[in-house]
Amino acid sequence: MSVPAGPAISQRALCRDCLRDHDEAHAPAGLRRCPACGSPRLLRHDERDSLHLAHIDCDAFYAAIEKRDDPSLLDKPVIIGGGKRGVVSTCCYIARMSGVRSAMPMFKALKACPEAVVIKPDMAKYVAIGRQVRRLMQELTPLVEPISIDEAFLDLGGTERLHHASPALTLARFQRRIEDEVGITISVGLSYAKFLAKVASDLDKPRGFSIIGKAEAVAFLAPQPVGMIPGIGQAGAAKLAQAGFRSIGDLAKAEIATLYRLVGKDGPRLKNLALGIDPREVTIGHEAKTVSSETTLDVDLARFEELEPILWRLCEKTSRRLKAQELAGRTVTLKLKTHDFHIITRAARLSEPSQLAARLFSAGRDLLRRECTGPRYRLIGIGMSDFSDPAEADRGDLADLQTPKLKAMETALDKVRARFGDAAIEKGLSLRDNRRSRSRRILT
Repeated sequence: MSVPAGPAISQRALCRDCLRDHDEAHAPAGLRRCPACGSPRLLRHDERDSLHLAHIDCDAFYAAIEKRDDPSLLDKPVIIGGGKRGVVSTCCYIARMSGVRSAMPMFKALKACPEAVVIKPDMAKYVAIGRQVRRLMQELTPLVEPISIDEAFLDLGGTERLHHASPALTLARFQRRIEDEVGITISVGLSYAKFLAKVASDLDKPRGFSIIGKAEAVAFLAPQPVGMIPGIGQAGAAKLAQAGFRSIGDLAKAEIATLYRLVGKDGPRLKNLALGIDPREVTIGHEAKTVSSETTLDVDLARFEELEPILWRLCEKTSRRLKAQELAGRTVTLKLKTHDFHIITRAARLSEPSQLAARLFSAGRDLLRRECTGPRYRLIGIGMSDFSDPAEADRGDLADLQTPKLKAMETALDKVRARFGDAAIEKGLSLRDNRRSRSRRILT
């Protein structure tokens, strides 16, 4: 799929199945199917062979791996998540047709799709497959910037001589290679800017390949909702809509001074993205520098007692990610975003590396308490950095007998949750009856 760029004098159509490139100069009506194999999956765009920034996203990653490993699941709706009181981690596209979505409570997901097959997450397996895909990406270009376990930005500029092909053809070949060698599918977005490459990769899922060029970028963005811009959650979109900015086109026409009043220092960034301007380069991603979790709240919160249970859940999520990636960190960072979009970060250093949710929470709670002095917050996050060998983590010493006990307890709880779901055992703090803290949130 490509965003229309207007009539072309001469344009080529690349078949994404047989990978043959056809000249449409002598086909006035345009090719509808590949003359060689009959496939309708033709990639055409005026700027196709001049663009080199890509975003690659694995389709329904966890569910796709489970279907690959159990072919009996291929035509069934699959949900990856906990027990009936848990939430959906992800789901396949068949389940999505019934209304199932990530982060949906499991009881609602099963009500929407009662025939779904529910599978508990196997993070170790997913991480291994994610690393396999990453290694294959790095064969295309050294400029690979991982975003998460299943997506990354790539810059293929200057690789034409290496691969004897344009970036578009190289990516089409890569897309098929992932299907053949890994057994899952990916979607590709190609553009001149990172923001637009990511937008493009979402346009035609699954197995999509979409292009957004310079010529049509502003016109394409104009009618889109402001929530398409990264960093604008539900609360931010509602605030902008209240001020009359519902579409990206509205932001493009806004005065910088007006955006400053609405969103503070983030105003110029929003204006630039609305105009298709994103100067960020793809930066080489080695190992993860930070493992974190954050949530944008539907309702701005100020009181420590309201934010504390939310922080605990984020610490549990971050701890699971650390353990899945076999990482242990020493620096804990709390992130808060105020109601007027100012970002606050506070950090604390542990006495030794840790993977434990309890130790992450203990440090994060102290940082949070100091910041609950009146301001209302629309986002809260917690992260760990300064990584080292997890074998050296959470050992304690003669003066610290509590840490080994915490480690043994969390290890036992992790085993129970792996068998019966994330909600099988919950800390009392997470069950606190607080209507606001239980309001629906967008996890980012």
